[in-house]
Amino acid sequence: ALETLKMFEKKESRVKSAAATNLSFLYYLGNELAQATNYADLAINSDRYNPAALTNKGNTVFANGDYEKAAEFYKEALRNDSLCTEALYNLGLAYKKLNRMDEALDFLLKLHAILPNSAQVLYQIASIYEIMEDPNQAIEWLLQLISVVPTDPHVLSKLGKLYDNEGDKSQAFHYYYESYRYFPSNIEVIEWLGAYCID
Repeated sequence: ALETLKMFEKKESRVKSAAATNLSFLYYLGNELAQATNYADLAINSDRYNPAALTNKGNTVFANGDYEKAAEFYKEALRNDSLCTEALYNLGLAYKKLNRMDEALDFLLKLHAILPNSAQVLYQIASIYEIMEDPNQAIEWLLQLISVVPTDPHVLSKLGKLYDNEGDKSQAFHYYYESYRYFPSNIEVIEWLGAYCID
C-alpha cells in the first residue's frame, strides 16, 4: 500500500493530497509519528481544505500530547466539512483530555446524532457523564451501549460497578454476573461476586 501510494506523490495537488493523507494515516497506524506528521504536512500543503489531512495532522499532534493544538486542527477540519465524523470524535477526545467536559460532551452528542449506533461514541458519552459524577446518565448511556454490543464484559462490569455505587445490589449482581459469563478471568469481578454471595 505504501509503495503504491508513493507513486502518486508527484501528481497534481488533489491526487498528491489524497495519497499523502492515506500515507500519513498508514504511518500513524504503524506508530511512526514522524513519517505520519511529514505526510500530513504534505497533504495539507497540497490541499489546505482537505479535512482528512487536517484530522491526520491533529492525530499526530494529539499523540504527542498537545491536545489544544490538536483541537485546532480538528476544528479546522470541521470548518471544511461539518460532517467529518473522525474530526468530531477526536475533538471530543481532545476536550476530554483537556478536562473541558461540557465541550467534549457537546461534540460527542453531535456525533451521536450522526452515528446513533457507534459503540465508541456511546462509551465516551457514558465515560464523560461518569467523570462529571452523573451516574444515572452514565448508566443510561451504558444501557444503550449494551444494546449495540451486548457481550462486552468491560461494559457489563462497569454497569455493575455503577449500580453497586448507587446501592442497587441486585442490578449490580446481574451485570457483574453477565460480565463474568463472557470473561470469567476478571479477578475484580470474581471478588465482587464472591463478596456478594458471602453477604
